[in-house]
Amino acid sequence: MEILRFPGLGWELPISRVALSIGNLDIYWYGVIIAVGFGLGLWVYLSHNRTCGIHPDEGLDIILWAMVGAIVGARAYYVAFQWDNYKDNLKEIFNLRGGGLAIYGGIIGALIVAFIVCRIKKLPMLPVADAAFPGVMLGQAIGRWGNFCNREAFGGYTNGLFAMQLKQSDVAASNLTHSVLKHAVEIDGTRYIQVHPTFLYESFWNISVLIILLLFTKHRKYNGQIFLIYLLGYGLGRAWIEGLRTDQLIFFGTGVAVSQVLSGGLVVASAAILIYRFVKDRQKAKSAQ
Repeated sequence: MEILRFPGLGWELPISRVALSIGNLDIYWYGVIIAVGFGLGLWVYLSHNRTCGIHPDEGLDIILWAMVGAIVGARAYYVAFQWDNYKDNLKEIFNLRGGGLAIYGGIIGALIVAFIVCRIKKLPMLPVADAAFPGVMLGQAIGRWGNFCNREAFGGYTNGLFAMQLKQSDVAASNLTHSVLKHAVEIDGTRYIQVHPTFLYESFWNISVLIILLLFTKHRKYNGQIFLIYLLGYGLGRAWIEGLRTDQLIFFGTGVAVSQVLSGGLVVASAAILIYRFVKDRQKAKSAQ
């Protein structure tokens, strides 16, 4: 059991990566939290199927296949941009227990599989997306706490109110920047780094976006509107938070944070479509008067 400190808040939290052990098998909090996120996200999705015009039975078939696509896509995306860490040990690609899932990869994988299943079942894709993405948002908000247990997905040095102190030996050396190491402190003979808890920022941001999505779901004016609001809301937060992180996935040695660029692109595209539809609907309403 290790201690994570929040000096600005006066908190010291005992935490372990391992939730429980069965014989020689350790079950990690990361996996437990991800599973809880998937489960609650599925519940939100199923509760909104009829609101979006999807029969629950059909909706369940689609989302179960999409969840498989999400896991494969999330791992493939992460491995692709961390290939140097896996090319000499390919078996590690299939080791999911220690982390290494990329949210955008999961979204891409889920959308591809959902699109294929919808085509097979001759169902419209956009209502499914509208029903699904409030649940996706909840799952992401919960899933970020898996990063907390793994001592990963943190940001650079900060001395702000929410600054988090981690035992330096507990985090990957590749995530330690010069600034973070420069401001490391020694407490009771143990060296700690002090960083932005970006997992916390993103979790709170995602909950805020989730509330907006739920408010809009019952009043959506066209298929795909909730999905577009998700892309806009999540993309805005991720573009900001990704810039704080020290473990960014870099686009093949270019120095460009791929998730930050992708977020920016999605924000621009979704905002443009939402504005276009808003203007178009206003024009239709005026012409109908």
